[in-house]
Amino acid sequence: MQQDRLWNQWHPVYKADELKDDPEQVYVLGERVVIFRNAKGVHAFKDLCIHRGAALSLGKVKNGNLVCAYHAWEYDSTGECVKIPALPCDRPIPKKARATVYHAQESLGLIWVNLGDDPDPMISYLEYDKAGYRTAICGPYDVKANAPRIIENFLDVSHLMFVHEGMLGDEDHAEIVDYDVAFIDNRFITSKIPVFQPNPDGRSKGGYADYVYEILNPTTARFTKTTEGSDEELTILAAVNQEDNEQTKVFMLLTRNYDLEQSDDSFIEFQDTIFYQDLDIVESQKPELLPLDLQAEMHLKSDALTISYRRWLDELGVETGTLAIAESKRTKRKKVLN
Repeated sequence: MQQDRLWNQWHPVYKADELKDDPEQVYVLGERVVIFRNAKGVHAFKDLCIHRGAALSLGKVKNGNLVCAYHAWEYDSTGECVKIPALPCDRPIPKKARATVYHAQESLGLIWVNLGDDPDPMISYLEYDKAGYRTAICGPYDVKANAPRIIENFLDVSHLMFVHEGMLGDEDHAEIVDYDVAFIDNRFITSKIPVFQPNPDGRSKGGYADYVYEILNPTTARFTKTTEGSDEELTILAAVNQEDNEQTKVFMLLTRNYDLEQSDDSFIEFQDTIFYQDLDIVESQKPELLPLDLQAEMHLKSDALTISYRRWLDELGVETGTLAIAESKRTKRKKVLN
């Protein structure tokens, strides 16, 4: 995939507590990547042995080094090859015997990978470690769609009454009041958006809730929902890894400040239900690439946040998963000519 703005962004690839002793293969922006853990932390390499091109993820971690399964070449945490069994002891290891190293970090219960030379800062999520709050990790969910389509669906408040009718919305309360969208501290944030919800989290406690949405970067967004007449607060962060063209993996962090003594299982199960209600819709959308030309699709005032998102992607020069304005106009002209 073409290197664009997303190459310097952090991408979630794995649940941290599931990365054990063996290396694992993941994909980020079309690149095959191996992740592994040793005493120094988590690491990410291009999943390719420089010797004969075997996948390093087929190997093992030995004494903190990543060992290729093919000829047992060993790479340390810096990517340097420190042992070649077939090489006579009196001969030095060639300096070119190195793995391609990517940035890796463990944060928010996930393993994140960054392919770029100038990594963006890791996203902040204050509620994750906040006293009186509890976080459950939902997913990962595999989706045959591009990250911008998934993020836009997450930001779309006006579909709640139909795709999630009887749970997150009610068709008799479908009207969306006008709301504001501001760009503050390098993120978009909305004013409060009231939504009537019959059963917003599986506890069958209906009523009005106020949503505040935020776009943290092109593939990460969140909302905070406060329940009318109570101190209950629910925050969901959606982080999408664009594995390849029209193939993504979605992680969701669900944080609540209520029912802390209860197991996370019922909340995760409810979020699974909500996600899979969206899945067919998102995977059906055409074009698969999100159009950045605002003339390509119709918009309403209730789409103010997603309009801001499309404009921002265009300003940032994000080409992954998007249909650029110039390309959109060419496509429209071809349709007219045909």
